[in-house]
Amino acid sequence: MKNIQILDCTLRDGGRIIDCAFKDDVIREMTEKLINAGIDIVEVGFLRDKRNTDYEGNSTFFTKVSQIEPFIPQNCDGKMCVAFIDFHMYDFDDLEPCNGKSVTGIRVGFTKKQWDEERQELKRCFLRVKEQGYKLMVQGVNSLAYSDRELLDVVDMLNEIEPYSFGIVDTYGAMYLDDIVHYYNLVDYNLKPNIHIDIHSHNNFQLSFAFAQEIISLSNQKRGIILDATLNGMGKCAGNLNTELVVDYLVRKKYYHYDFEAILDIIDDYIYDIKQHQGWGYSIPAFMAGIYKSHPNNVIYLTKKYRMGAKDIGNIIFMIDEEMRQRYDYDNIERLYIEYNNGKLNDDENIQMLRKEMEGRDVLVIVPGHTITEYEEKIDSFVEKNNPIIISVNFYSKYESSYVFWGNKKRFRIEDERNSSYRNIICSNVHEQMPGLCVVNFYSLINKGYKYFDNSTIMLLNLLRKVKVKKITLAGFDGFDEKLKENFIDKSFHNDRHIGIFKELNQELEEMLGQYVSTVKNECELSFLTSSKFEKVVREQ
Repeated sequence: MKNIQILDCTLRDGGRIIDCAFKDDVIREMTEKLINAGIDIVEVGFLRDKRNTDYEGNSTFFTKVSQIEPFIPQNCDGKMCVAFIDFHMYDFDDLEPCNGKSVTGIRVGFTKKQWDEERQELKRCFLRVKEQGYKLMVQGVNSLAYSDRELLDVVDMLNEIEPYSFGIVDTYGAMYLDDIVHYYNLVDYNLKPNIHIDIHSHNNFQLSFAFAQEIISLSNQKRGIILDATLNGMGKCAGNLNTELVVDYLVRKKYYHYDFEAILDIIDDYIYDIKQHQGWGYSIPAFMAGIYKSHPNNVIYLTKKYRMGAKDIGNIIFMIDEEMRQRYDYDNIERLYIEYNNGKLNDDENIQMLRKEMEGRDVLVIVPGHTITEYEEKIDSFVEKNNPIIISVNFYSKYESSYVFWGNKKRFRIEDERNSSYRNIICSNVHEQMPGLCVVNFYSLINKGYKYFDNSTIMLLNLLRKVKVKKITLAGFDGFDEKLKENFIDKSFHNDRHIGIFKELNQELEEMLGQYVSTVKNECELSFLTSSKFEKVVREQ
């Protein structure tokens, strides 16, 4: 069974890199040549209403289905031409009936926010596409934004509507192989067998071609599969799956009938010149966009306007609110650029100083959890026996001449009695100055990608990894317990707002700690001196 279809979206998704400004003759010729080369589905462009675009030709931003008709070959030989609608950018009531001479399929893309807030209107629009005689192809933007349960809610609706296809979409190029396998298996098991699964990936991690091969294998010639691709991978930032790569693979490995030579000719004739003036493909900034699930325009703007290094680009994108990252606001980026550069710190000398003092030593980290009172004698005995370097987190411990790590501005201000016998290590986000201060770069210590990325204990552990200590013993890193009246050594640490998120906090801290232990296990030993919710994750690594 030939269950794989290639959907070439060069004229639509690839075209965004040139604002879809293809000449009319190029649109017509590329569409015809792709059909003649055996490409199963050709996406000719966007369909948007006049509020969002004006159509005057020489563009693949169309406002009516009838405008696309001149670009469709008279004989498509069983192949399909389609258009793409972004939900909220087109009035579905204006959709003309399918007459078989223009596009015969409509792809509808929607965001997670739109699904959450306008589910019934989405359903109405999906049904409208089918009622007008088109094959409906549903694309849920950014599949990673959905939990399994949420994605199954989408599948339940689609099983009722029965579209031609449903897309697993890696909008920001942020998926790894296990992600695509997980989402495919979840959808494949629950989606009606007559509905195709569409895979739309971006190549930020250089995995698009690997995804395609894996999905072909998983489908096992049973489920209908659509693979979105563009000629030469044309697309914003890192680009897309390459049409020529998947064509060659299906021809040589699976014995499909595509004209590979004709595909190369199309690239030479129409894409080569664009490539000379518009760069796309893997790059470190594109990699950063994938890590932080960011709209590529954010990366492109920082790269072109400020010529920033990849590390700094990543840090600024991380400063953008997670939901805002999926769009682009250049005024906001400029504000964050200024803020970041005002707080940017080169801490190489301070790191070297700390390494000289601590490298190869045992370190006792004292966190202000309630157990440090309960285990006070045990901690005292440990200190006397092992003579470790002692670092307390966001408070002054009773052990003078020890270090204090400050990762929280509020705690630093509360502890207003400065004792010169303590040595202070402070994160640059606290922005304080005092005698004897050792400042370290906040952005180099946080766990990017987590909601609670700035936990002070985790930041200190990341610093100790840089400093290359050989053994870390934790006291007072208890985890959070809703049943306890006090989770800390005193009420000044308590915040009622956090009670409702204790479970989420514990889960993220466990994940971050587990990753940390896995990373340093051949270089540094980590253990608990007091009881903790996180002991298990350390033992299991």
